[in-house]
Amino acid sequence: MVYTLFIQAVIMFLLAGIGYIMFKTGKITNEGSKTIGNVLIFLSLPCVMINGLVHERTPETMMGLLLSALFAAVLLLISMIVSKVFFRSDAIAVFSSSFSNPGFFGVPLIIGSLSSDAVFFIASFIVFLNILQFTYGVFIMTLDKKNISIKNILKAPAIIAMFIGLFFFFTGLKIPKIPASIIQNIANLNTPLAMFTIGVYMAQTDIKKMFLNKKNYFISLTRLIVIPVLSIFVLFLLPEKYMDMRYALLIAAACPVGANVAVYAQIHNKDYAYAVEGVVISTIFSILTIPAVIYLAEILWKI
Repeated sequence: MVYTLFIQAVIMFLLAGIGYIMFKTGKITNEGSKTIGNVLIFLSLPCVMINGLVHERTPETMMGLLLSALFAAVLLLISMIVSKVFFRSDAIAVFSSSFSNPGFFGVPLIIGSLSSDAVFFIASFIVFLNILQFTYGVFIMTLDKKNISIKNILKAPAIIAMFIGLFFFFTGLKIPKIPASIIQNIANLNTPLAMFTIGVYMAQTDIKKMFLNKKNYFISLTRLIVIPVLSIFVLFLLPEKYMDMRYALLIAAACPVGANVAVYAQIHNKDYAYAVEGVVISTIFSILTIPAVIYLAEILWKI
């Protein structure tokens, strides 16, 4: 599994390299990257989530959904507490280390190393993360509760996708063949487009400045090592029969900094360049850290 994860991570990094080259050669523009972002947020990721939730409702899948939601909430809470303790008033650093990139980075790793069915176990993680970014994340950046809107949360694509997926899960209805095929094809866009976007971020980053900024290393250390290692011990509490759930949630928790920190930093006039640096450098290091974390989990969970 570790080798498979490493290969998947390398492939994703190479896809980011393609995005980097496309931007540098003018084939992808700033406007084009925003369009790709809209496709990701409003189409591909919601389709991934719908696919992930559309399972046959059985006592086992019901228990799996409840347990994965519970542990997702605990892992995210730990992540936010650790980040706040480590970075205190540095809003960009707190946001960056609190929230990983499970939708755009974790999903393809989980599909490649486990199975497409295992995405079911991180659906709640993605939904909770999006809600927390809309609320807690915006608050720590602006210190203004007025920016938190329940109406906007309910309109978020990830939330709408969750309701659609849960509708089919609880009713037992099947999505008709043609719409199901369309959803699957759009979901397949998630990995390449997400990594192209990371590549565009890389192309706009001052690489030398990024590697000289010590804060970026502390953010990556917290996001990629400290929080995932703590997550390994929390996931010990899951029974061994839910091993796929353990690994899926651990991969989600071990993902690099989520790209949304750059989006929110730009919207709220914060240090956008600093936010982008955290996304880029943690993505680079994650090629090695995610397989390493999974290898450590394999050793500890077998003791």
